[in-house]
Amino acid sequence: MEARKDLLAKEKEFTILRDQLNQERRDLPWVQVNKEYVFDGSDGKQTLSELFDGRSQLIIYHFMFGPSWDAGCPSCSFWADNFNKIIIHLNQRDVTMIAVSRAPYNKIAAYRKRMGWDFNWVSSYDSDFNFDFHVSFTQEELAKKEAFYNYVAQDTGVSEKEGVSVFFKNPIGHIFHTYSTYARGIDMLNVTYNYLDLVPKGRDEGGHEFLQYWVRRHDEYGK
Repeated sequence: MEARKDLLAKEKEFTILRDQLNQERRDLPWVQVNKEYVFDGSDGKQTLSELFDGRSQLIIYHFMFGPSWDAGCPSCSFWADNFNKIIIHLNQRDVTMIAVSRAPYNKIAAYRKRMGWDFNWVSSYDSDFNFDFHVSFTQEELAKKEAFYNYVAQDTGVSEKEGVSVFFKNPIGHIFHTYSTYARGIDMLNVTYNYLDLVPKGRDEGGHEFLQYWVRRHDEYGK
């Protein structure tokens, strides 16, 4: 009991620190988006402004799915399983959430149907969006091992990476980029991991070069 109480004190301290960090995140400077981006989706061509779907706040999950790939990333699919059904609740708080990938929309639509998801997912294939928000990289950047990802130049090893970006649209239609996070910054958005962190074995991913070695698309477990 005493050990649990000691941990509870630390958990409460962490909760307070997390609330403070969340406020600091919201207080970051906003950057106005002046570039016109056009996406391809189930409703045809749409601008970034139209993706807000009548709300003032937009969360975009940068889903790893390159133009030449046959399927979406298994790890991003793991994240999508965690956010697919919560979007209806976000909508009640003036938030729209969608996914964006560089794969052509026909590939996205086929893969979404296979996975049984219903969240909005659009293609940025014909725009600079993924490159401007540092989740897709040119062949030159990859060759030089100088792709700018997670706020540092590095060797990503692949042309697509994961992340989340947040936008706000004011009443006169101006759009602002308010936040982006990448790599383990998106851990907090995966509910499954939050539950695994509670159990005795935790995530149980140690001893492997790629921590998510065990993750499969949900229709591939047991094969």
